[in-house]
Amino acid sequence: MAEDDDDLERQVLRLLDEGDELLGEGRSDEAIATYESAWQLLPEPRTEQPGALHVLAAIGDVRFHRSEFTAGRGVFMTAMRCAHGEPLGNPFLRLRLGQCLYESGEMQEAANWLAGAFLTEGTKLFAEDDPKYLAFVKSQLEPPPGGWPEGW
Repeated sequence: MAEDDDDLERQVLRLLDEGDELLGEGRSDEAIATYESAWQLLPEPRTEQPGALHVLAAIGDVRFHRSEFTAGRGVFMTAMRCAHGEPLGNPFLRLRLGQCLYESGEMQEAANWLAGAFLTEGTKLFAEDDPKYLAFVKSQLEPPPGGWPEGW
């Protein structure tokens, strides 16, 4: 059984690498299809499998970057139910879920998820994304006495 598990893990990792390469070449349709193939390889219940969180993070991130916010929201909500990898404490997953919710107009939920990401990582997590997300989350939080420190 352990050999089968190792083989499955290798197959999933290979597909994730292929998806990453396709994405790097600007071929997002093919990347998503490859990531989804990795997801389909995982036995049910998929969210209980060790590789599930990584696969869902890849799919959701592509959905976000393609402005497929409703689909991204669904993927990240599924990721939050994964048994491995502590998804609820993962700042990147919280960021992307919050961003998808924001873009879908679910502002209160977006604030909840983005605040968790911000309070864990500060501004560095938001650095590569539209500044509107950082401005939004800061508008939802009470600044500390004396204002936000540099980097926050």
